[in-house]
Amino acid sequence: MITIRLETLLRETCLIPALAGFEQKMAAYMQEKFEEMGYEVTIDLFGNCIAKVEGKDPEAEPVMIFGHMDQLGFLVKYIEGNGFLRLERLGGIPEKVLPALEVQVQNREGKMFDGLIGVRSHHSTPPEEKYVVEKYPKLFVDIGATSREQVEELGITVGSPVVYAPKFKRLLGDVVSGTSMDNRIATSVVLELGYLFKDNPPDMPVYLVGTVQEEFNLRGAMMAARSIKPKFAIAIDVALDGGTPGSEGTTHVMLGQGPVISHYNFHGRGTLNGTIPHPAMVRLFERTAEEKGIAFQRYASIGMLTDMAYVQLEGTGVYGIDIGIPCRYTHTPVETCNLQDLETTAQLVFAAVHNMKDMDLSR
Repeated sequence: MITIRLETLLRETCLIPALAGFEQKMAAYMQEKFEEMGYEVTIDLFGNCIAKVEGKDPEAEPVMIFGHMDQLGFLVKYIEGNGFLRLERLGGIPEKVLPALEVQVQNREGKMFDGLIGVRSHHSTPPEEKYVVEKYPKLFVDIGATSREQVEELGITVGSPVVYAPKFKRLLGDVVSGTSMDNRIATSVVLELGYLFKDNPPDMPVYLVGTVQEEFNLRGAMMAARSIKPKFAIAIDVALDGGTPGSEGTTHVMLGQGPVISHYNFHGRGTLNGTIPHPAMVRLFERTAEEKGIAFQRYASIGMLTDMAYVQLEGTGVYGIDIGIPCRYTHTPVETCNLQDLETTAQLVFAAVHNMKDMDLSR
Protein backbone atom coordinates (compact mmCIF):
# COMPACT_ATOMS: atom_id res chain seq x y z
CA MET A 1 0.00 0.00 0.00
CA ILE A 2 1.28 3.45 -0.91
CA THR A 3 0.84 4.87 2.61
CA ILE A 4 3.08 2.17 4.11
CA ARG A 5 5.86 3.08 1.69
CA LEU A 6 5.37 6.78 2.35
CA GLU A 7 5.39 6.24 6.11
CA THR A 8 8.67 4.35 5.81
CA LEU A 9 10.20 7.12 3.71
CA LEU A 10 8.98 9.76 6.14
CA ARG A 11 10.14 7.89 9.22
CA GLU A 12 13.60 7.25 7.80
CA THR A 13 14.12 10.81 6.56
CA CYS A 14 12.86 12.43 9.77
CA LEU A 15 15.59 10.56 11.63
CA ILE A 16 18.37 11.91 9.39
CA PRO A 17 19.99 15.12 10.69
CA ALA A 18 20.43 17.68 7.91
CA LEU A 19 20.93 21.23 9.11
CA ALA A 20 20.91 23.80 6.30
CA GLY A 21 24.39 23.66 4.77
CA PHE A 22 24.96 20.15 6.13
CA GLU A 23 22.53 18.11 4.01
CA GLN A 24 25.00 15.43 2.87
CA LYS A 25 23.34 12.55 4.76
CA MET A 26 19.92 13.40 3.35
CA ALA A 27 21.32 13.82 -0.16
CA ALA A 28 23.03 10.43 0.10
CA TYR A 29 19.76 8.83 1.24
CA MET A 30 17.80 10.32 -1.64
CA GLN A 31 20.51 9.43 -4.14
CA GLU A 32 20.49 5.81 -2.99
CA LYS A 33 16.70 5.59 -3.28
CA PHE A 34 16.61 7.18 -6.74
CA GLU A 35 19.42 4.97 -8.02
CA GLU A 36 17.58 1.89 -6.75
CA MET A 37 14.69 3.04 -8.96
CA GLY A 38 17.08 3.19 -11.92
CA TYR A 39 17.33 6.95 -12.35
CA GLU A 40 20.36 9.01 -13.30
CA VAL A 41 21.25 11.06 -10.21
CA THR A 42 23.48 14.09 -9.75
CA ILE A 43 24.61 15.84 -6.59
CA ASP A 44 25.44 19.32 -7.83
CA LEU A 45 28.11 21.69 -6.55
CA PHE A 46 25.69 23.28 -4.10
CA GLY A 47 24.54 19.90 -2.73
CA ASN A 48 21.13 19.50 -4.39
CA CYS A 49 20.14 15.91 -5.21
CA ILE A 50 18.74 15.79 -8.76
CA ALA A 51 17.16 12.70 -10.34
CA LYS A 52 16.18 12.77 -14.01
CA VAL A 53 13.03 10.96 -15.12
CA GLU A 54 13.14 10.49 -18.89
CA GLY A 55 9.99 11.64 -20.68
CA LYS A 56 8.32 9.97 -23.62
CA ASP A 57 9.21 13.10 -25.63
CA PRO A 58 12.86 13.91 -24.87
CA GLU A 59 12.55 17.21 -26.76
CA ALA A 60 9.77 18.48 -24.52
CA GLU A 61 10.59 21.23 -22.04
CA PRO A 62 11.26 19.91 -18.53
CA VAL A 63 9.37 19.96 -15.26
CA MET A 64 11.15 20.48 -11.93
CA ILE A 65 9.46 19.05 -8.82
CA PHE A 66 11.24 19.78 -5.57
CA GLY A 67 11.21 19.83 -1.79
CA HIS A 68 13.97 20.99 0.50
CA MET A 69 16.11 18.47 2.38
CA ASP A 70 17.43 20.82 5.04
CA GLN A 71 16.11 21.70 8.45
CA LEU A 72 16.55 24.60 10.82
CA GLY A 73 18.74 24.40 13.89
CA PHE A 74 21.87 25.95 15.34
CA LEU A 75 25.62 26.24 15.02
CA VAL A 76 28.05 26.13 17.92
CA LYS A 77 29.36 29.69 18.29
CA TYR A 78 31.33 29.43 21.54
CA ILE A 79 32.61 26.67 23.82
CA GLU A 80 32.74 27.54 27.51
CA GLY A 81 35.77 26.52 29.52
CA ASN A 82 33.59 24.08 31.48
CA GLY A 83 32.35 22.35 28.32
CA PHE A 84 28.98 23.97 27.74
CA LEU A 85 28.16 25.06 24.18
CA ARG A 86 26.71 28.42 23.21
CA LEU A 87 24.58 28.58 20.08
CA GLU A 88 23.86 30.70 17.05
CA ARG A 89 20.52 29.96 15.43
CA LEU A 90 20.09 29.02 11.79
CA GLY A 91 16.54 29.55 10.58
CA GLY A 92 13.33 30.62 12.28
CA ILE A 93 13.74 28.99 15.67
CA PRO A 94 10.88 29.58 18.16
CA GLU A 95 12.70 30.33 21.40
CA LYS A 96 9.77 29.42 23.62
CA VAL A 97 10.19 25.68 22.85
CA LEU A 98 13.93 25.51 23.54
CA PRO A 99 14.57 25.18 27.32
CA ALA A 100 15.17 21.54 28.38
CA LEU A 101 15.02 20.43 24.74
CA GLU A 102 16.98 17.37 23.58
CA VAL A 103 19.40 18.09 20.73
CA GLN A 104 22.19 16.42 18.81
CA VAL A 105 25.58 17.92 17.96
CA GLN A 106 27.51 16.77 14.89
CA ASN A 107 31.30 16.58 14.89
CA ARG A 108 33.72 16.93 11.97
CA GLU A 109 33.33 13.27 10.97
CA GLY A 110 29.53 13.41 11.00
CA LYS A 111 29.14 11.56 14.30
CA MET A 112 26.19 12.72 16.40
CA PHE A 113 26.42 13.42 20.15
CA ASP A 114 23.34 13.66 22.35
CA GLY A 115 22.85 16.80 24.35
CA LEU A 116 20.20 19.02 25.87
CA ILE A 117 19.55 22.70 26.22
CA GLY A 118 20.13 23.48 29.86
CA VAL A 119 17.64 25.37 31.96
CA ARG A 120 17.81 26.74 35.48
CA SER A 121 16.17 24.39 37.97
CA HIS A 122 12.61 25.35 38.76
CA HIS A 123 13.29 25.24 42.51
CA SER A 124 15.98 27.92 42.29
CA THR A 125 14.29 30.20 39.77
CA PRO A 126 12.97 33.49 41.23
CA PRO A 127 9.19 33.92 40.82
CA GLU A 128 9.59 36.85 38.44
CA GLU A 129 11.65 34.68 36.05
CA LYS A 130 9.63 31.46 36.09
CA TYR A 131 7.48 32.36 33.08
CA VAL A 132 10.02 34.36 31.10
CA VAL A 133 11.13 33.04 27.70
CA GLU A 134 14.91 33.24 27.55
CA LYS A 135 16.43 34.52 24.31
CA TYR A 136 18.62 31.95 22.60
CA PRO A 137 21.95 33.78 23.26
CA LYS A 138 21.46 32.98 26.95
CA LEU A 139 20.87 29.29 26.32
CA PHE A 140 23.53 26.59 26.31
CA VAL A 141 23.90 22.94 25.36
CA ASP A 142 25.05 20.34 27.87
CA ILE A 143 26.60 17.22 26.32
CA GLY A 144 28.03 16.03 29.63
CA ALA A 145 31.50 17.46 28.98
CA THR A 146 33.51 19.10 31.73
CA SER A 147 35.99 21.16 29.71
CA ARG A 148 36.53 22.88 26.37
CA GLU A 149 39.39 20.48 25.68
CA GLN A 150 37.12 17.46 26.11
CA VAL A 151 34.62 18.95 23.65
CA GLU A 152 37.30 19.70 21.07
CA GLU A 153 38.75 16.19 21.41
CA LEU A 154 35.34 14.91 20.27
CA GLY A 155 35.71 16.90 17.05
CA ILE A 156 33.11 19.47 18.08
CA THR A 157 34.21 23.00 17.25
CA VAL A 158 32.83 26.43 16.60
CA GLY A 159 30.65 25.92 13.51
CA SER A 160 29.49 22.41 14.41
CA PRO A 161 25.81 21.86 13.53
CA VAL A 162 23.18 21.31 16.23
CA VAL A 163 19.68 19.99 15.51
CA TYR A 164 16.59 18.94 17.42
CA ALA A 165 17.10 15.32 18.52
CA PRO A 166 15.49 13.34 15.66
CA LYS A 167 12.18 11.72 16.57
CA PHE A 168 9.23 10.14 14.78
CA LYS A 169 6.08 8.75 16.34
CA ARG A 170 2.64 7.70 15.22
CA LEU A 171 -0.36 9.24 16.95
CA LEU A 172 -3.98 8.17 16.42
CA GLY A 173 -5.05 7.05 12.96
CA ASP A 174 -2.76 8.30 10.20
CA VAL A 175 -1.43 11.26 12.18
CA VAL A 176 2.33 11.28 12.76
CA SER A 177 4.59 13.66 14.64
CA GLY A 178 8.29 14.32 14.82
CA THR A 179 11.20 16.51 13.92
CA SER A 180 11.76 17.97 10.46
CA MET A 181 8.35 17.22 8.96
CA ASP A 182 9.22 20.57 7.40
CA ASN A 183 10.23 19.46 4.90
CA ARG A 184 10.71 15.68 4.99
CA ILE A 185 7.03 15.37 4.11
CA ALA A 186 7.97 16.92 0.77
CA THR A 187 11.13 14.92 0.15
CA SER A 188 9.14 11.76 0.92
CA VAL A 189 6.56 12.78 -1.70
CA VAL A 190 9.32 13.59 -4.19
CA LEU A 191 10.75 10.10 -3.66
CA GLU A 192 7.28 8.57 -3.96
CA LEU A 193 6.86 10.33 -7.29
CA GLY A 194 9.99 8.52 -8.43
CA TYR A 195 8.25 5.20 -7.83
CA LEU A 196 5.07 6.38 -9.57
CA PHE A 197 6.87 7.71 -12.67
CA LYS A 198 8.85 4.49 -12.93
CA ASP A 199 5.61 2.59 -13.52
CA ASN A 200 4.00 5.29 -15.69
CA PRO A 201 6.55 7.64 -17.33
CA PRO A 202 5.61 11.28 -18.00
CA ASP A 203 5.40 12.86 -21.44
CA MET A 204 8.14 15.42 -20.76
CA PRO A 205 11.39 15.07 -18.80
CA VAL A 206 10.87 15.47 -15.07
CA TYR A 207 13.58 16.39 -12.59
CA LEU A 208 12.92 15.30 -9.01
CA VAL A 209 15.02 17.43 -6.69
CA GLY A 210 15.89 17.49 -3.03
CA THR A 211 17.09 21.05 -2.50
CA VAL A 212 19.46 22.53 0.07
CA GLN A 213 19.57 25.64 2.24
CA GLU A 214 15.89 26.56 2.01
CA GLU A 215 15.97 27.49 5.69
CA PHE A 216 18.93 29.79 4.92
CA ASN A 217 17.33 32.25 2.50
CA LEU A 218 16.13 29.68 -0.08
CA ARG A 219 19.46 29.29 -1.85
CA GLY A 220 19.61 25.76 -3.24
CA ALA A 221 16.57 25.49 -5.48
CA MET A 222 17.52 28.39 -7.70
CA MET A 223 20.94 26.81 -8.28
CA ALA A 224 19.24 23.60 -9.38
CA ALA A 225 16.88 25.54 -11.64
CA ARG A 226 19.80 27.22 -13.38
CA SER A 227 21.12 23.84 -14.50
CA ILE A 228 17.75 22.21 -15.22
CA LYS A 229 16.19 25.26 -16.92
CA PRO A 230 12.60 24.11 -16.28
CA LYS A 231 9.57 25.47 -18.07
CA PHE A 232 7.33 24.20 -15.28
CA ALA A 233 8.10 24.01 -11.56
CA ILE A 234 6.20 22.53 -8.63
CA ALA A 235 7.41 23.26 -5.10
CA ILE A 236 6.16 20.98 -2.33
CA ASP A 237 6.32 22.30 1.22
CA VAL A 238 4.27 22.56 4.39
CA ALA A 239 1.00 24.50 4.62
CA LEU A 240 -0.01 25.75 8.04
CA ASP A 241 -2.88 23.87 9.66
CA GLY A 242 -5.67 26.01 11.07
CA GLY A 243 -7.43 23.39 13.15
CA THR A 244 -5.72 23.78 16.53
CA PRO A 245 -6.86 25.97 19.44
CA GLY A 246 -5.76 29.54 18.89
CA SER A 247 -5.43 29.26 15.11
CA GLU A 248 -9.10 29.69 14.32
CA GLY A 249 -9.77 32.11 11.50
CA THR A 250 -6.23 32.07 10.13
CA THR A 251 -6.69 29.45 7.41
CA HIS A 252 -9.17 26.79 6.29
CA VAL A 253 -6.35 24.24 5.92
CA MET A 254 -6.86 21.11 8.03
CA LEU A 255 -4.92 17.88 8.53
CA GLY A 256 -6.38 14.98 6.61
CA GLN A 257 -8.30 17.11 4.11
CA GLY A 258 -5.87 16.79 1.21
CA PRO A 259 -3.16 18.76 -0.63
CA VAL A 260 -3.18 22.54 -0.63
CA ILE A 261 -3.04 24.89 -3.61
CA SER A 262 -1.24 28.02 -2.46
CA HIS A 263 -2.70 31.13 -4.08
CA TYR A 264 -0.34 33.55 -2.35
CA ASN A 265 2.49 33.51 0.14
CA PHE A 266 4.75 36.34 1.22
CA HIS A 267 7.37 36.34 3.93
CA GLY A 268 6.93 39.98 4.87
CA ARG A 269 9.76 39.92 7.41
CA GLY A 270 13.35 40.45 6.30
CA THR A 271 13.17 38.29 3.18
CA LEU A 272 10.78 40.35 1.07
CA ASN A 273 9.76 37.64 -1.33
CA GLY A 274 6.97 35.17 -1.94
CA THR A 275 4.97 33.46 -4.65
CA ILE A 276 1.87 34.22 -6.65
CA PRO A 277 1.36 31.09 -8.76
CA HIS A 278 0.95 31.20 -12.52
CA PRO A 279 -2.81 31.04 -13.28
CA ALA A 280 -2.23 28.22 -15.78
CA MET A 281 -0.75 26.06 -13.02
CA VAL A 282 -3.66 26.80 -10.69
CA ARG A 283 -6.12 25.78 -13.39
CA LEU A 284 -4.10 22.63 -14.11
CA PHE A 285 -4.19 21.48 -10.50
CA GLU A 286 -7.84 22.39 -10.00
CA ARG A 287 -8.86 20.51 -13.15
CA THR A 288 -6.72 17.51 -12.29
CA ALA A 289 -8.08 17.29 -8.74
CA GLU A 290 -11.65 17.44 -10.03
CA GLU A 291 -10.99 14.80 -12.72
CA LYS A 292 -9.35 12.42 -10.24
CA GLY A 293 -11.76 13.07 -7.38
CA ILE A 294 -8.95 14.30 -5.12
CA ALA A 295 -10.09 16.67 -2.39
CA PHE A 296 -7.89 19.75 -2.15
CA GLN A 297 -7.63 22.88 -0.05
CA ARG A 298 -6.71 26.51 -0.73
CA TYR A 299 -4.27 28.74 1.08
CA ALA A 300 -3.21 32.41 1.11
CA SER A 301 -0.96 33.80 3.81
CA ILE A 302 1.67 36.30 4.88
CA GLY A 303 4.45 35.03 7.12
CA MET A 304 6.04 32.24 5.10
CA LEU A 305 7.55 31.51 1.71
CA THR A 306 9.11 28.63 -0.20
CA ASP A 307 11.87 27.87 -2.69
CA MET A 308 9.43 28.75 -5.48
CA ALA A 309 9.87 32.44 -4.68
CA TYR A 310 13.21 32.43 -6.50
CA VAL A 311 12.73 29.53 -8.91
CA GLN A 312 9.84 31.30 -10.65
CA LEU A 313 12.21 34.17 -11.49
CA GLU A 314 14.82 32.05 -13.27
CA GLY A 315 15.51 32.57 -16.98
CA THR A 316 12.61 34.35 -18.65
CA GLY A 317 10.22 33.04 -16.01
CA VAL A 318 8.80 29.67 -15.00
CA TYR A 319 5.25 28.33 -14.81
CA GLY A 320 5.33 27.80 -11.06
CA ILE A 321 3.09 26.78 -8.18
CA ASP A 322 3.40 25.86 -4.51
CA ILE A 323 1.60 22.70 -3.40
CA GLY A 324 1.32 22.39 0.35
CA ILE A 325 0.90 19.52 2.77
CA PRO A 326 -0.94 20.47 5.99
CA CYS A 327 1.33 20.59 9.04
CA ARG A 328 0.88 21.61 12.67
CA TYR A 329 3.41 23.17 15.07
CA THR A 330 5.90 24.14 12.34
CA HIS A 331 9.52 24.84 13.29
CA THR A 332 9.10 23.00 16.60
CA PRO A 333 10.38 19.50 17.48
CA VAL A 334 6.83 18.10 17.27
CA GLU A 335 5.71 19.01 13.75
CA THR A 336 2.62 16.96 12.95
CA CYS A 337 0.94 15.82 9.74
CA ASN A 338 -1.41 13.18 8.31
CA LEU A 339 -0.02 10.43 6.07
CA GLN A 340 -3.13 10.52 3.90
CA ASP A 341 -2.25 14.07 2.88
CA LEU A 342 1.15 12.88 1.66
CA GLU A 343 -0.53 10.15 -0.36
CA THR A 344 -3.06 12.44 -2.03
CA THR A 345 -0.40 15.08 -2.68
CA ALA A 346 1.71 12.53 -4.53
CA GLN A 347 -1.32 11.38 -6.50
CA LEU A 348 -2.31 14.94 -7.44
CA VAL A 349 1.16 16.03 -8.54
CA PHE A 350 1.64 12.81 -10.51
CA ALA A 351 -1.69 13.24 -12.31
CA ALA A 352 -1.10 16.96 -12.94
CA VAL A 353 2.21 16.24 -14.66
CA HIS A 354 0.45 13.75 -16.93
CA ASN A 355 -2.11 16.45 -17.76
CA MET A 356 0.49 19.06 -18.70
CA LYS A 357 0.54 18.13 -22.38
CA ASP A 358 -3.05 19.39 -22.70
CA MET A 359 -2.86 22.43 -20.43
CA ASP A 360 -3.82 25.96 -21.41
CA LEU A 361 -0.70 28.10 -20.93
CA SER A 362 -2.46 31.47 -21.03
CA ARG A 363 -2.72 33.74 -18.03
